Amino acid sequence: MIKQYYGYEAFLKDCKTILPQIKKYNPDAIVAIARGGLSFGHILAQGLDTNNLFVINSIHYDGTTKLDNFKISNIPDLKGYKKVLIVDDIVDSGETIAEIKKLLTKEYLYSEFKIASLFYKKTAIIQPDFSVQEAQNWIEFFWEVDLK
Repeated sequence: MIKQYYGYEAFLKDCKTILPQIKKYNPDAIVAIARGGLSFGHILAQGLDTNNLFVINSIHYDGTTKLDNFKISNIPDLKGYKKVLIVDDIVDSGETIAEIKKLLTKEYLYSEFKIASLFYKKTAIIQPDFSVQEAQNWIEFFWEVDLK
């Protein structure tokens, strides 16, 4: 497996690239998928000048190993939010984000959900509405490896 380091400077550059697209959508709230989407969600909330940042938990990987199942927890209360942006660092298989979007759409019938990710794979079962780069390798995000 080829690994590609993704540092802070690249992250900042990509966030500045994607932010204008997301500003046009003008979401009422952001839901960051923990843990990979937390840094991205935080910087987007800053860039959009919103406090409406929520976290949802999902476990589908153990390190680089994809698990057979996954657990979604900490579902936020999104009543009253019409346009919600779900964010994660990467849409890999797309299974996790598709399941989260399905769950939230079922729970909040009158809300619109869009997806933003820094990276995506063309082979994913769902594609983000907003993204920056196609992933060719395994991405090692600075927030995952710099403290080790």
